Amino acid sequence: MAYDVVVIGSGPGGYVAAIRASQLGFKTAVIEKESLGGICLNWGCIPTKALLKSAQVFEDIKHASSYGIEASGSANFEAVVKRSRGVADKMSRGVQYLMKKNKIDVINGFGKIKAKGQVEVTAADGSKSIVEGKYLIIATGGRSRELPALKQDGKKIIGYREAMSLPAQPKSIIVVGSGAIGVEFGYFYNSMGTKVTIVEFLPRIVPVEDEEISKELEKNFKKSGIDIMTSSEVTSVDTSGNGVKAKVKTADGEVILEADILLSAVGVAANIEGIGLEETGIKTDKGRIVVDKYYQTNVPGIYAIGDCVPGQALAHVASKEGIICVEAIGFNEKKYNHQPEVLDYNNVPGCTYCYPEIASVGYTEKQAKDAGYEVKVGKFPLSAAGKATAAGHPEGFIKVIFDAKYGEWLGTHMIGYNVTELIAETVVARKLETTYHEVLNSIHPHPTISENIKEAIEVAYGEAIHL
Repeated sequence: MAYDVVVIGSGPGGYVAAIRASQLGFKTAVIEKESLGGICLNWGCIPTKALLKSAQVFEDIKHASSYGIEASGSANFEAVVKRSRGVADKMSRGVQYLMKKNKIDVINGFGKIKAKGQVEVTAADGSKSIVEGKYLIIATGGRSRELPALKQDGKKIIGYREAMSLPAQPKSIIVVGSGAIGVEFGYFYNSMGTKVTIVEFLPRIVPVEDEEISKELEKNFKKSGIDIMTSSEVTSVDTSGNGVKAKVKTADGEVILEADILLSAVGVAANIEGIGLEETGIKTDKGRIVVDKYYQTNVPGIYAIGDCVPGQALAHVASKEGIICVEAIGFNEKKYNHQPEVLDYNNVPGCTYCYPEIASVGYTEKQAKDAGYEVKVGKFPLSAAGKATAAGHPEGFIKVIFDAKYGEWLGTHMIGYNVTELIAETVVARKLETTYHEVLNSIHPHPTISENIKEAIEVAYGEAIHL
């Protein structure tokens, strides 16, 4: 079997790269060992959002009286999980359709690069075949990272995959790590009625976010009954009993936490083992494949994208990297009329779907100051927002950061109701090199949450109307 482009992995990096390759006229194949759509569609982004939506519906029912509605109900944990799996299955079938529509061959099995332009595929039954491709794209993604003290057994010490498909709801859970995965599952299980404790090694939760975002989320989580331990480290876990006993080192000494289950949410490790990197001399660094700005490895003709290369481990990043990678190949082959624009990793939006939601892009206030900018900062509380108040979700704020000298939009940081739907305005504006002036002179619809971005900018420039 010979192709122009062979993609190893069909996650949001791999399947998007394959489709773009097909669009440019390349004969394309995808090698996938499990389900089309990868972790994102099957065990990550999509099914977790289904779980979180169920949690939000349940929360609204519990607080229905505040909307003038008499309603009550209980959560059926098994049905919630079943709905999530159904959503994932539907999305995976959608990728199957896209593969057929774009005439992309799907080869089931584990792909290992044997030589430049050659991949050995081991099928589920152990049979092997060779697939040839002029260009190879590694898109093998990532998995839940394991710490020495937190070896996952899939039952009592689990990763995100098990966390979304438990056969029964635990009465208590310890979540180690407070990045997006940790706080999303922490919120979900707390909303379902599970006792949740979050343990974070660093001094604040969601540590990659602006400091004020961390404080606001911690305040809301504690109000919801979630216990939070920062500057704390799980040093060992005893699973010999019915549940788990976690030994936690804190600034004040050592404590023992007991729970039914411990979720390890300490990041993502790249899937680069056993895929032929050593045999073909492909360079790696700190557990990631080294690539250039168009995602070519040190071996000509072999590329890598997504969670297995440096950069944010996000689905939308992997997709864009896949497109840039294929368009660079297309330019080399005279199938695309210019070199694609390289990705600006400082203008990548990040979204966290707990409640309140978090969305951010660009510099935090501290990062901007550390980079030498004199800044203007504006912060608008959603408690002063008509739409947020009417929706019954006045928690949170929108914070904007501008360069005082030129008015450049340096960053936006939001926490609150539906804010993940709003961050794209900042991303596009920053891409267009928009200043505060253009945004202030653009009418935002009322009543919406989106108008509060403009209100935050008004605060930054001393023109606030509603504060």
